[in-house]
Amino acid sequence: MRFADYAKLYLKAGDGGAGMVHFRREKYVPKGGPDGGDGGAGGSIVLEGDAHMNTLLDLRYKKYLKAYKGQPGGSSQKTGKRGEDVILRVPLGTVAYEHESRRFLGEVVEQGERLVIAKGGKGGLGNTHFKTATNQTPQYSQPGMPGEEIVVEIELKLIAEVGLVGFPNAGKSTLLASLSAARPKIADYPFTTLEPNLGVVQMPDHRSFVMADIPGIIEDAHEGKGLGLQFLRHIERNKILLFVINGMSDFEEEYRILCGELGAYRKDLLDKPRLVVVTHMDLFQDHKMDQELTLDDPLVQVSAVSGFQLETLKERVWEILHADEHKER
Repeated sequence: MRFADYAKLYLKAGDGGAGMVHFRREKYVPKGGPDGGDGGAGGSIVLEGDAHMNTLLDLRYKKYLKAYKGQPGGSSQKTGKRGEDVILRVPLGTVAYEHESRRFLGEVVEQGERLVIAKGGKGGLGNTHFKTATNQTPQYSQPGMPGEEIVVEIELKLIAEVGLVGFPNAGKSTLLASLSAARPKIADYPFTTLEPNLGVVQMPDHRSFVMADIPGIIEDAHEGKGLGLQFLRHIERNKILLFVINGMSDFEEEYRILCGELGAYRKDLLDKPRLVVVTHMDLFQDHKMDQELTLDDPLVQVSAVSGFQLETLKERVWEILHADEHKER
């Protein structure tokens, strides 16, 4: 399996080092004051965004991770060395949750952005800090604080402006290949696409947008049937959705099911702008269907094989993506 969009990790950040109890002792200073240094902080476990990655597969083999402890404080008020952080490189669009409560820990969406998901413990104070007017020789220091221990779920939600949504064999992969330089696996059987594919659609005047081919949705996908919830999460980040429907199918029924599945998974997905794309128009004489389509959303009829109305589709998508900009003007 080359693609993975989920990982569960058991993490233990490094404990802080203990503060030191020590007194200054030199040849001509036989009774110097306290000079015990502070302990070093424990290492944290950190996610770091990497635009060159597109899978969480590496994390599937790192279930148990432990960061380094901080070193104890030294004499002459020397602070112990800080524990080294554990840096986990992840694709952009990675989200982290605490496992049991599903508490949102944060997300990584930019190159080099860092998110601490398990914080190292603070180092303890050395006895230098506990000197008072009535206690010139404190005999105690602080132990280091324990590092955070947590079970986290890491999810990848692809960052693409346009999402292709449809049944298996609706022609999504062929459409993506025709519109962009992406080369997804294409074959004439259900669930050819077992992982999301991204493609950059180039247009005149140096315009472009990113499109994602989401693996096929079937009825009751929101309950985990088919590829189910495994890929519905990727739709959350899309700005607009293209409902790709095979012109040779019962397109009104497929349209109804697609709307129902998205709404059952997350109601707000139905608030996203939608455009229906009817494919396989090359199978109709003169690219014209026998009946008129009556759907709630605007539609474009295309053929990825003959190139029929592909440029029109690009322009329609661009207009929807930048509709707010046109309103402001």
